[in-house]
Amino acid sequence: MKVVGITALVGAAGLLAGCGFTPLYGASGLSPALAAVEVDAPETRTGHLLREQLDDALARDRSRAPAYRLALVVDEDRYARGLRVDDVATRYEVGLTVGYILTDARTRRQLTTGTAQVAVSYDSADAPYASIAAYSDGQERAANQAAERIRLDLARWFTLSARTSATTAPAVAAPAATSVP
Repeated sequence: MKVVGITALVGAAGLLAGCGFTPLYGASGLSPALAAVEVDAPETRTGHLLREQLDDALARDRSRAPAYRLALVVDEDRYARGLRVDDVATRYEVGLTVGYILTDARTRRQLTTGTAQVAVSYDSADAPYASIAAYSDGQERAANQAAERIRLDLARWFTLSARTSATTAPAVAAPAATSVP
């Protein structure tokens, strides 16, 4: 039974290798490109959470000067969703919209833009501290989800731009064959 499973796994790997499938992180140069992005976020709690999450997700290399800058614009809203009979909210939704612009750090040329929208809900408690803690947790979850979407957008952009530049680059002539006496 194990032999059949191993044979199927090896066969599937062979088929994937033949079809040209490349995993997102299998693209050469993707990790160094993501690590060279410096995040510029607003000086708010949510901006700070986003900057932390993106620095971690992009594996920011602080030993090198950044090659790219990612400017964030954050719009956060809180909506009451569940109301009791006495018109007090028991559930809230945190809506987070993060616009971003990726620029070349050296030339300051805009490379790509995008928006990540996230909605996270949380329960509100009657105790004030519990309500504040629940709201903070909602902000953290929203920032985490928005950072993940931005990371995926950037990874896709870097991968596509690397492929585009590889196909539009001039062909390099093969070295002349030399004969060995």
